[in-house]
Amino acid sequence: MSILRLFHKKKSKQIAKDRLKILLISDRVNCSPEMMELIKHDIALVISKYMKIDSDSMDIQISKTAKSGRNKLPVLYANIPIIDLNNCRIS
Repeated sequence: MSILRLFHKKKSKQIAKDRLKILLISDRVNCSPEMMELIKHDIALVISKYMKIDSDSMDIQISKTAKSGRNKLPVLYANIPIIDLNNCRIS
């Protein structure tokens, strides 16, 4: 994280767009926006132990698309920008 990023403020348009996206997703899967933020925070904490990520640009979505027989199951999709893989060993 650079020093300049600490002073970067999201525009109200982007904040409103992010909030609307969280509301729409949470309505689809009956998950509150607060719970979505907690899930996002926990995922960021775990992954940041292994590599440097941009948690501010991280995006998670839950939808009902996976099928098990006749029932649709919830699926979690995460888009997590990776900043640095120096400490991560990929084989």
